[in-house]
Amino acid sequence: EEELRKLREETNAETLRQELEKERQRRLELEQRVNEVLKTRAEEVPAAQQPAKPQAQANGTDKRSHTVCSRLQKWFCDKFGEYLEDFRFQPEENTVETEEPLSARRLTENMRRLKRGAKPVTNFVKNLSALSDWYSIYTSAIAFIIYINAVWHGWAIPMFLFLAILRLSLNYLIARGWRIQWSIVPEVSEQMEHPKEDLTVSEKFQLVLDVAQKAQNLFGKMADILEKFKNLFMWVQPEITQKLYFALWAAFIASCFLPYKILGLALGLYAGIKFFLIDFVFKRCPRLRAKYDTPYIIWINLLTDPQLKERSNATVSRRVRVMNLFLQTATSRSYVGSSAPAGISKDEDTSRFHTTKRGNFHEVFNLSENERPLPVCENGWRCCLINRDRKMPTDYIRNGVLYVTENYLCFESSKSGSSKRNKVIKLSDITDIQKYKVLSVLPGSGMGIAVSTPSTQKPLVFGAMVHRDEAFETIFSQYVKITSAPSSSES
Repeated sequence: EEELRKLREETNAETLRQELEKERQRRLELEQRVNEVLKTRAEEVPAAQQPAKPQAQANGTDKRSHTVCSRLQKWFCDKFGEYLEDFRFQPEENTVETEEPLSARRLTENMRRLKRGAKPVTNFVKNLSALSDWYSIYTSAIAFIIYINAVWHGWAIPMFLFLAILRLSLNYLIARGWRIQWSIVPEVSEQMEHPKEDLTVSEKFQLVLDVAQKAQNLFGKMADILEKFKNLFMWVQPEITQKLYFALWAAFIASCFLPYKILGLALGLYAGIKFFLIDFVFKRCPRLRAKYDTPYIIWINLLTDPQLKERSNATVSRRVRVMNLFLQTATSRSYVGSSAPAGISKDEDTSRFHTTKRGNFHEVFNLSENERPLPVCENGWRCCLINRDRKMPTDYIRNGVLYVTENYLCFESSKSGSSKRNKVIKLSDITDIQKYKVLSVLPGSGMGIAVSTPSTQKPLVFGAMVHRDEAFETIFSQYVKITSAPSSSES
C-alpha cells in the first residue's frame, strides 16, 4: 500500500490533466490565429492580383522580376528558415525532478559507479606520486630529462598536448580490444563483490551506516579544504596570508619586467626541480620538510572554521581557567600544610593522599616523586581508554582511572597485571585536545575527551566520563600552562 501511494504521488495525475488542458487551449488559439492569417492573405491576394493584371499586360519585365524575387525569398526561407526558428523565444518550463526513494540495491550500485568513475583519476594521481617518489628509478630519470629538455627549448606545451594525444590513442586501441597496460605502480586486482538480491533489515541498516560514514568523511575532507582556501584569502590568519600577498606582488612585478619566455622557463624549471627532486628529499626527511617546505607549512598551519572557533573560545577563557587553577592549587596546598600532623613533613603527608590502588603514584607510572595528581583529581576520574590504533578488543578499550599531574596525563588500567597497560602522556607532546562524542546517535554533547599525539595515528579517546567538562578544563588549563611557559620565558 505504501508503494502504491508513492506511485500515485509520483504520477501527479491532476497536474498532468491541467497541463493537457493548457496544451489544448494553446492548440485552439493557434488554430484560430492560423485561420485568421489565412483569411487575411486570401483577401489580400485578389486585391493585389486585380491591379497586377494590367501591369503584367503592360510590362512583362515587372512580372519576371516579381517571380525572381519570390523565388529568392522562397530559397532563403528554405535554407535559413530552420535556423531562424531556433532563435524564437519560448516560455521556460519549470520541471520538477523526482527524487528516487531510498533503496539498498540502488545505494550499493551508486557507490560502485562512483568507485569505478574515480578509478582513472586515482590511478593518474598514483602514477604522478610514483614519479615524484622515484618508485621506478629509470622511468623517473627519463621523465625528468625529457621534461627539463622540453622546458629548456620551449616545448613544454607541445609535450603535454602530445601526451594527451598519445593517451587518447592508447584508449582507442584499448577500446578496440588491445591489451595495453602501462602504469608505474602495479595495479592490484580487487575482488568483485556481487550484489545480493535479498538483504535483511540489519544488513540494510549496516549498509546505510557505512555509506553515511564514508559520505561524512568525504564531505568533511572537502569542507576542510574549502575552508582553508577561504581563510587563506579572507585574511583570517594574517601571518599566513601575508606570505601569499608578497608572493603575488613579486610574481606581478616579475611578469611586468621579464619576458614571457624567460618567465615561463623559470617557472617550468622550478616546477620540474621541485616535483622530481625537492619533494623527493622532503618526503624522505620530515624534519627538513617541516622547516623549509613553505607551501606544506602554510597548508598545515591553515585552520578550518571549527578549529578557529575552538581556538577563539580557548583564548577567551584561557586566563580565567589559569587563574582559577592557581587559586585552587594555592588553597589546596595551604590546606594540606595546615592539616598535616606534627613531626610529618608536607611531602610525606601529600604522598599519603596521592596513592593509587596498587601503591604509590610515582611507582605505578615510573615517574619522579615530585609528580603527583593535581588537587582537583586526587581520586582521579573513572573512564575508559579507547585506542583506535589497536585492532584487538582487549587492547582497544580499557577501563581505568585518569589522573593529571603538572607535566603528565596518566591512565591507570583497572585490570590486574603489569604496568604495560597503563598509559602516560606528556602534556608538552600533545598536539590537540578536544571534547569528543563517542556515540553520535545519543543526545547531548558527549562524555569523552580526544587527545592527539605524534606517536598515535588516531586520537586517544577517554570516554564514559561523568565529569567530562571538569576534566577537560583541568587538562586544557594545565596544557596551556605547560606550553605557554617556554614562550613566556623566551619573550
